[in-house]
Amino acid sequence: MKLAQTLIFDADDTLWENNIYFERAFDEFVGFLAHSRLSAAEVRAVLDEIEIVNREIHGYGALNFGRNLKQCYEHLCERAIAPEDLERVMSFAGKILDQPVELIPGVENTLAYLAERHELLLFTKGHPEEQKLKIEQSGLARYFRHTAIVKEKDRESYAQLVECRRLEPERSWMIGNSPRSDINPALACGLGAVYIPHPRTWSLEHEEVRDGNGRLIVVGGIEELRSYF
Repeated sequence: MKLAQTLIFDADDTLWENNIYFERAFDEFVGFLAHSRLSAAEVRAVLDEIEIVNREIHGYGALNFGRNLKQCYEHLCERAIAPEDLERVMSFAGKILDQPVELIPGVENTLAYLAERHELLLFTKGHPEEQKLKIEQSGLARYFRHTAIVKEKDRESYAQLVECRRLEPERSWMIGNSPRSDINPALACGLGAVYIPHPRTWSLEHEEVRDGNGRLIVVGGIEELRSYF
């Protein structure tokens, strides 16, 4: 496996922290909502349903998360809703955009090592402008020969990436933390996959990891990639 490979990296929660900021915004939201009966987990379940519907329409990102929080607040609020209340709710998500990019330990050294030996691509989903800003702020763009930002990472988008970049699936690997967006669709498309679990992966990205038929690697951290590639 030390021969030259194409390594396709996810971004959020693989290269840098992301979901922790959404979780903090949600915690603020729950405190402000102050529902008399629903627990935080029950409020989260309502928000999840809203997000499942809206991601098909609007996609992902902090701005869309703010819209989802607003809709959730309008649905669950037990008091009269003032315009300033909705502005406050939206501000919880707005703070996410102000967070500095926090690289996961070992990322930059590992990318520098791998980029000398393999072709590295960046394949991420989300709001294009938000993702471009994070990529720029991360300082990691120089390690990647190609960057693609898509609305959804599913089997179709992986097939399009393979076709666009003329990848050889037998020597191409998707590396990420999400079974739903990184691992399972890549395996379904004939690519190899390296699963790097993150303890704070968004709940809607959880799925049972499919059988990799020898093309699935599970590692405890990104630095372990050196042992394989």
